[in-house]
Amino acid sequence: MPLEVISENRSFGGVQSVYSHGSDACGCDMTFAVYAPPQAADGPVPVLWYLSGLTCTHENAMTKGGFQKFAADHGIAVVFPDTSPRGEGVADDEAYDLGMGAGFYVNATREPWAPHFKMYDYIVSDLRGVVADLLPGDVAHGITGHSMGGHGALTIAMKNPDLFASVSAFAPIANPTRSDWGRKQLSAYLGDDEANWAQYDATLLLEELGWKGDMLIDQGADDQFLDLLKPEALAGAMTARRQPGQFRMQAGYDHSYYFVSTFAGDHVAWHAERLKS
Repeated sequence: MPLEVISENRSFGGVQSVYSHGSDACGCDMTFAVYAPPQAADGPVPVLWYLSGLTCTHENAMTKGGFQKFAADHGIAVVFPDTSPRGEGVADDEAYDLGMGAGFYVNATREPWAPHFKMYDYIVSDLRGVVADLLPGDVAHGITGHSMGGHGALTIAMKNPDLFASVSAFAPIANPTRSDWGRKQLSAYLGDDEANWAQYDATLLLEELGWKGDMLIDQGADDQFLDLLKPEALAGAMTARRQPGQFRMQAGYDHSYYFVSTFAGDHVAWHAERLKS
C-alpha cells in the first residue's frame, strides 16, 4: 500500500518523520514515526524499535522520550509504531486499557478484536517490511519499550531472536498472566484458555526460552503501578535462569515519561553498542 508522508522535521542533524500506510496485518491505515540520524545520509544505520504503552500513539515517545539527540550521537535510527489499530470499523471499548490504544502486541483470535488487532504480526512482519524499505541495508535491529510496550518488546524479542539483536525495557508489564494489566486483555483478545496466554508473558517466556544475549531492564522504585507491573516476577526469572543482564530499580522514579526520558540515553547507548558489534 502507498506510504504517505505526514510530516518531516529536522532534529539534531537528522530527520524526524511521521508516516501513514495501509496495513495488511491490521486491515486499516496505521501511523508510525521514524527518526533517521544524520549518519543515515551516508549509508545504512542500525535500527532501534520503541514500543509505547497504554493509551499512547506513535507521538508520545517521539515528543516526550528525548531519543533523537542520543540516536544522533550514536548513529542509530529509532522507529515509533502506534499501539493499536484505529479508525472506522475497528472495535473499541470504553475502558482505557482495552481496544484502541491497548493492542498489547498480540494477535487477537476472539471477536470483535480478531479482524484488526494483530499487533504482533504488524510489528514482526508488516511494519518490519515497510521500515526495511525506508532504512535499507543489512543492519541489526534492537527493540525496547515502556510498560505495555516493554511487555511487547520482551515477548517479541524472545520469540524472534533472528530478527532482533538486542532487547531492553522501561517498566515492562512483566507477568501479565498474573496481573490485572494482562488477564483482562488476554482473555478479551485470546479467550479464556490461559494456556494460550503464556506466549505473551515475558516472565514465562524467559523461563522457557531465555534470551540469546544480555538484557537491560529499568524500573522506577516509586512507580505507582508496581503491583500491576510485577517486576519481581521477571527479576526472579532472570535470577533462576541465570540470564545475563541488568535489572535496575531506580530510586524515586515513577511510571511517567520523566522516567523514560531520564534513562533513554542509557538505553540508546546500550543498544548501539550491541547493534554495532
